[in-house]
Amino acid sequence: MQKNKYYYILTFGCQMNKNDSERISGLLTSIGLKETKTPKKADVLFINTCSVRQHAEDRVFGFVREWQKFRINKPNLIVGITGCLPGRDKDGKLQKKLPGVDLFFPINELPTLARRLHELNPGLFPGSLDSVEEYWQIEPKLDKKYSAFVTIQNGCNNFCTYCVVPYARGQEKNRPLKEILKEIKALVKNGCLEVTLLGQVVNNYQAPDKKNFSKNNLFCHPELVSGSLGMPKQVRHDSMGTDHFAALLWEINQIKGLKRIHWTAADPQYFSDQQIQALTLLKQVNFLHLPVQSGNNQILKKMNRKYTRENYLKLVKKIKKVRPEIALGTDFIVGFCAETKKQFLDTVDLYKKCDFDISYHAQYSARSGTVAAKMFKDNVSREEKKRRWQVLQDLMEEITYRKNQKYLGQKNSVLVDNFVDGWCSGNSEEMKLTRFRGVPKMIGTIQPVKIIKTSTWILWAEKL
Repeated sequence: MQKNKYYYILTFGCQMNKNDSERISGLLTSIGLKETKTPKKADVLFINTCSVRQHAEDRVFGFVREWQKFRINKPNLIVGITGCLPGRDKDGKLQKKLPGVDLFFPINELPTLARRLHELNPGLFPGSLDSVEEYWQIEPKLDKKYSAFVTIQNGCNNFCTYCVVPYARGQEKNRPLKEILKEIKALVKNGCLEVTLLGQVVNNYQAPDKKNFSKNNLFCHPELVSGSLGMPKQVRHDSMGTDHFAALLWEINQIKGLKRIHWTAADPQYFSDQQIQALTLLKQVNFLHLPVQSGNNQILKKMNRKYTRENYLKLVKKIKKVRPEIALGTDFIVGFCAETKKQFLDTVDLYKKCDFDISYHAQYSARSGTVAAKMFKDNVSREEKKRRWQVLQDLMEEITYRKNQKYLGQKNSVLVDNFVDGWCSGNSEEMKLTRFRGVPKMIGTIQPVKIIKTSTWILWAEKL
């Protein structure tokens, strides 16, 4: 009997990277390998990389050096690097810094992985080498069946000056509507209650097979398209006025058994009136992540973000008019090239005006190959970046704590994700971590609760 072979995957970065790793895991499992949580035990080691920050890349180099020690007992060990790092390494300079790496490939080459592993070590797995043609066709191996990521789009055409994604993942490519709905229906049949739709510009989804939209889809009719949001002309609809992303949300809402729909990350320039109306669909969670990056128009233009401060504030106002209690999250970059203290204060002011529930703010880190790295000077000091980051952090904690007080005494529901020492925990409808007394069998179920205590990052509740 053949001895089991094992794989280990280390994932850095965003939810998209996590979904990519689920597909890597699914492919490796399909060819007979078993997953291990111990790197030393593995025959194949993978790092799924993120290139958004230098710190994430530096950690990759450290792990690769450490893993070379395992070759003493496993001369056929395979070390692979995928994700954003190989995707943006157009001249091979980054790969040269990683001696001892056997596989170095962008994620869109995942369908060729089985063949490449076999070439490196024919004894690694038995069976067929049949490869799939498309990334989408690889079935992900999920950590939990009750909640799942579903990628609807890969790549990006926007070329924000600070961002590596168009270089790492290529041009925007949208997944067929039929495939998306098929995957979600299969997930629900297997017990999935919540899906999170993923895409670099998720709300700019354009179905390549729009004929598969239902004839009674509410968002496929031009009379639902109301006035302009004041956004640039990049907002695209087909000739009948259909917003494909809003129409997709409607289709998913019709799937029986599914309880929650979440999506990330929306781009303000593509946010249509139809999408605002789609926020009221029954299964939409009461949370929206809407990255802004800066509150200053000069910096936004320098970043090649195709909206203004005024556009963004108008959009938030419209969203809150339609869904007043929605929780809002966002992204900021502080210390972008030549950002002045006065320009940063515009960001602080915008934060207060939008009254965000949460912010993921980062200190600008120049990435090789981007327009910003080529054309602008990264001349805001590290100390000043840290100071500005802390200003937003303090503001966020103050506002988040204040906003959480309104939940006291309110009823909510929690998708239970964990159980420790008598406490169940999971996200509320507003994607806020909530804890209450429960039992282990509640994991993977949605439980009704009443909020009895609040803090900055946790809502405490009792089960109803």
